[in-house]
Amino acid sequence: MKLTHVLFIALLAFGSGMAGAYVFDAYRAEKQLRAIQTAHTPDGADLTAQPYLATAGPTQTTLPAEAIDFSAAANKAIPSVVFINSISQSGAAYSYWDLLFGSSGSQERVSSGSGVIFTADGYIVTNNHVIEAAEKIQVLYNKKVYDAELIGTDPSTDLAVLKIKEENLPAITLGSSKNLAVGEWVVAVGNPFSLSSTVTAGIVSAKGRRINILADKFPIESFIQTDAAINPGNSGGALVNKDGNLVGINTAILSRTGSYTGYAFAVPIDIARKVANDLIKYGASQKAIFGGNIIEYDFQNAKKYDLNTNVKNFQGVLLGDMEREGAAYQAGLQPGDIITRINATEINSKSAFEEELSYHSPGDKITITYVREEKSATTTVVLLNKNGDTNLIKRKFFSDATLGATLEAVDYGVKVFKIKDGLFKRLNMPENYTIVSINRKRVTEPQEVMEFFAKYKGKVLIYGFNSSRQEIPISFYLQP
Repeated sequence: MKLTHVLFIALLAFGSGMAGAYVFDAYRAEKQLRAIQTAHTPDGADLTAQPYLATAGPTQTTLPAEAIDFSAAANKAIPSVVFINSISQSGAAYSYWDLLFGSSGSQERVSSGSGVIFTADGYIVTNNHVIEAAEKIQVLYNKKVYDAELIGTDPSTDLAVLKIKEENLPAITLGSSKNLAVGEWVVAVGNPFSLSSTVTAGIVSAKGRRINILADKFPIESFIQTDAAINPGNSGGALVNKDGNLVGINTAILSRTGSYTGYAFAVPIDIARKVANDLIKYGASQKAIFGGNIIEYDFQNAKKYDLNTNVKNFQGVLLGDMEREGAAYQAGLQPGDIITRINATEINSKSAFEEELSYHSPGDKITITYVREEKSATTTVVLLNKNGDTNLIKRKFFSDATLGATLEAVDYGVKVFKIKDGLFKRLNMPENYTIVSINRKRVTEPQEVMEFFAKYKGKVLIYGFNSSRQEIPISFYLQP
């Protein structure tokens, strides 16, 4: 063999060895890179993306593995979330024949939801829609069943407070929704589809969302939006941050199927805390009424109120229709005023305005900064209650031994509850029945009902509806 051939073969072997070593080294480096990405990237992430290249800046593209471990938050929150059964009756109207044969023509219905232990002595926060149709409420906790008392409701925020007779309960630790950031991890704890103590995780997708689900006259909608999976049964459960502190009460989902599709909403805890404390202390939410309709400040609404539309930023909200002699009117505000601040807080949406107002009570004084005719000014607004004054709203109960029930004036008539031995029990009147009229005459006060039954004898027709809003007339004969 010639020397040149030997040298060629030697060089070829050396080159092949170097190429093999390079390929092996590159493969090992890629394998290590993929191992690092797998350990630090959430499930479902795109591992084919370009790897992060270090720069002089402090930014970081991957999360450390421990940052997406929610076991501590779940273990902290789970003991504070309870299962709620809402029990009601549905069926036909009650009549004289039902009394004779002992039949009510109704069937029991049970729906479920979640609740959060608010205090160690048994107060529980849930959604109003979880219990609004209930004639009886049960709380299931720690393998025990408790009959719950309804302390109060606030339809404007879809919140309610229950009470069970128990001590030393693990009250949840309250966080702050004001400090919650979009993109921050959150964990939802509840009982979807009757599956108790279910935990799901996601991020805060947005804050201050309005989804127009509350039918109350003065609704407050400033929801936390999250992509943590929430389903029927989660309502009233806890939304907690990565430290396990309560930041919201899970309330609603947007879905065409009735199940989770990526959009879930929670009442911020800073709103829920104030409402819950009001319900516990007074039995009613001390809602502050501004006395004017707030609308978004944008091009179309600015044009509607003949305002300058040639502006760089539509900063603030617009004051629309006003209540005569309402709080805003008394403070000198006018339709078309652009409200930019409440006290020191900047306002740039209707939901932000409603949320800031929700922290206040009737009688509170707030400073409103507004723009009129392109000039900024301030005024002091004294907030009122729904009755148009600054007094606290307190529930008034009336008990009657003959009727065997407690009565309370509500928006549509007189509500009857805590039914025990007496006339209403013999009539099989359902718990939380609302009397609208008696013998075709409207009733609005408990005294009217008590006086009628104290004096009247003969045929009686009560018109009203049960807690499920089903119209149930009750007819019978009172013996002289």
